[in-house]
Parts: sequence; C-alpha cells; structure tokens
Amino acid sequence: MYPFFHNKARVRKSAFRVIKYIILYDSFFLRLFVMAEEQKQELKYFVRIANTDLDGNKPINHALTKIKGVSFMFSNAVLNVVGIGKAKKAGYLSDAETARIDEVVREPAKFGIPPWIFNRKKDPEDGTDKHLIGTALTFTQDNDIKMMKKMRSYKGVRHSLGLPVRGQRTRSNFRKNKGKVLGVKKKEGTKAGRV
Repeated sequence: MYPFFHNKARVRKSAFRVIKYIILYDSFFLRLFVMAEEQKQELKYFVRIANTDLDGNKPINHALTKIKGVSFMFSNAVLNVVGIGKAKKAGYLSDAETARIDEVVREPAKFGIPPWIFNRKKDPEDGTDKHLIGTALTFTQDNDIKMMKKMRSYKGVRHSLGLPVRGQRTRSNFRKNKGKVLGVKKKEGTKAGRV
C-alpha cells in the first residue's frame, strides 16, 4: 500500500480542494468572458421596463426593484423565468430580452411564477391572485383606503383621523396633529422651591 493513501480523510480533503479550485477557476474565466462580451456591446444608460426608467449601470436584479411593486424576490423569480443572469448589467440587455422581462413583469401568472409571491392575493372584486405594479398599485391602494373609510371600519376611521392604523402608541409619537410638546407651565403667583 502506498503511504500517501494511508489517510482516507486527507485524500478526500485534497480531492475536494482540487474540485473547489477548478470551480473557482472556471467561474473566474466565465466572468471574464461575460465582461468581454458586454464590452463589445454599447451600454444603454436608461432601460425602459414597465413604464419605468431603470439605471443601465446596475445589475438587472437590483434595477428591477426600482419599479413600484417589484421586490427583490419577485425580480429574482422574473429573471429565473426569463433565463437571464442576475449579475448582467441592465444596460447590456437586448431589446428582445427587455421585451420579455416587461411581459413577465406585467403578467407573471401566465409564465408560472407561484402566486405566493404576488402582492394582491384573493382580490375582493374577483377573488383572483394578482401582481400589481406602478400606477395600478397606487390606484388600488387608494381605493382600498377609501373603501375602509366608507364602511367606517376601525382602520378606515384611523386613516380618516390621521392616526396610526396598526396599533402603535400615540402618547409620545405621531404628534403632527397634537402640535409641539409644551411641557409643564408654572402659575404666575408661585415661587420656585417648596411651599
């Protein structure tokens, strides 16, 4: 028996170390290749997706979060469906990739994105799961608040009074309606100290 193979754990460790370095080596050259490919194309400084201008210098998964209603998790799901790398800069996307991302962001249910990631589950009007973005999201939020005010629910009353809705205390914070804190005023006839 060879003396090197005496310790099986050492052999396993060295084999894993070699595999780890091969993977790191390959990923390094893959990154260099992608960067070289990106430099051949011209960088667009603004990319328009879902009626929003995105920064072309940012990676696409971060740039998508600028769209109102798109979270980091949702942008990852969209990029997985489309098949675009998350580290790719938004400015290097082709027009076809941009159109595909726009289509998936607007109608995610059609492309197999799970409904637990949507921002409007069981819509009161039609009972479906939706994902709203941009002005549709703000319009729906405003309508929900108006409906709560109209039906005079507790949350609606708190919204109409301008007070916190979610059970926070109002003694020390949320003083915009109460005015500035004045403290204790002394009467004019009393002297300082004990009586």
